[in-house]
Amino acid sequence: MAKLYHRLIRRVKHIRKKGVQVGKKLLRRSLTQNVTASQKSISRKKNPLELNKMKKVTSKKISKDTLGSARRIMGAAKRTKKNKVRVSAKNDKRYEISQEQFSLTPFQILREDGKVVGKVPSLSSQQLKEIYGFMVLARIFDDAALKLQRQGRLGTYGSVRGQEASQVGSAYCLNKEDWLVPSFRENASCITRGMPMKCLFQYWGGDERGHAQRESMTTLPLSIPIATQLIHGVGLAMAINYRDEKKAVLACAGDGGTSEGDFHEALNFAGVFKAPVVFLIQNNQWAISVPRKKQTASHTLAQKALAYGFNGVQVDGNDILAVYSVVSQALEKARNGGGPTLIECVTYRIGDHTTADDAKRYRTQTEIDAWIKKDPIERLKKYLLAKKIWDAKQEAALLEEMSAKVSAAVKAYEEEPPADPKDVFAYTYATMTPQLLEQYQSLVGYVEQKKDSNILEKIEGGFP
Repeated sequence: MAKLYHRLIRRVKHIRKKGVQVGKKLLRRSLTQNVTASQKSISRKKNPLELNKMKKVTSKKISKDTLGSARRIMGAAKRTKKNKVRVSAKNDKRYEISQEQFSLTPFQILREDGKVVGKVPSLSSQQLKEIYGFMVLARIFDDAALKLQRQGRLGTYGSVRGQEASQVGSAYCLNKEDWLVPSFRENASCITRGMPMKCLFQYWGGDERGHAQRESMTTLPLSIPIATQLIHGVGLAMAINYRDEKKAVLACAGDGGTSEGDFHEALNFAGVFKAPVVFLIQNNQWAISVPRKKQTASHTLAQKALAYGFNGVQVDGNDILAVYSVVSQALEKARNGGGPTLIECVTYRIGDHTTADDAKRYRTQTEIDAWIKKDPIERLKKYLLAKKIWDAKQEAALLEEMSAKVSAAVKAYEEEPPADPKDVFAYTYATMTPQLLEQYQSLVGYVEQKKDSNILEKIEGGFP
């Protein structure tokens, strides 16, 4: 019986694969073989008449058993098929990614009122005060730059007001040997990294000596073209891997930059080569006059990382403690070989896109006022006051100190001797080409003819 049972099991499996009709024949043959074996064992004891009678009875039994077995198997096959269809329909969702999966709530530690709602990162009271100081300094620098531009003492300028937490909080996480790759708006990030404010004023004043690269610098110049710097950041990160160094790169862009091809190329290379880079996207809701909802149909910018094989995080970009917590973890992961991370900081650009823009033409004051209530500096200040490590006296002293630093930087910027006109032609090649030399001599001749040493300042087209 054991042999017959195992043989039936094999036939049942075969029926499920090949069909019931084939299974009937196999099952009939299987039963016949077993009955024939039994007949041989008793044939010596029975006479021919009895054997014929046994054959007839056995044949009927085989037909009846085969038909019953086939029906049972057919029923089981139908039930199995039905269940498979039901399970398949249920499991199809595993192969479909829907937008609903990316309805995230930005990570937050400090609420707008300064109350703690998450785990506070390990920062000493002195570090918290230092971070607050950088934010205040960036705000005062920003106000001074806007006034200088309106007075004709500075070129076109992009304000950082409202985004100080995203910039200071992320830059503060960097080690000295790490790299910062800024977009054009990362003034607060550069200040936090120690770039002299005089150099920033120089750059926005049209003097590129302000961003002259020095060997000790690990901060690239501000990048005016949108998102091109992300590719540079990935290149730096791949070089770090090649040299087997324990460093990381923080590459910054705005929400508008995510629509550029350079953004996608950078993320693709970073994912494939597991580059130690953190992409910081400041979603300030507007790319000049294009709102976030028209920038992409994605529910979040953070989810774009998944297409390139690494994680994305969405954080409250006006909560400096949340920004610091998320970015520091991502940088540490990158330094230890964990690959890239994309971080979306949900924040808001309070001012115009640049001084060449008028945001009143496409934004309402109601919208701006709602975001002013979420001011990142005020939020951290409330937290410090609640911890009793800050007071009005310290606030007044800080404002006086930072204002003096900015004023000194403006003075140094405006007292800097003008650049040699030759620099415009000489910095591209190690040796000037004949064409550039001819252009330079033509300019020098024009200046001498006009006897005006400031002629370069009157030539149109001196961006930034």
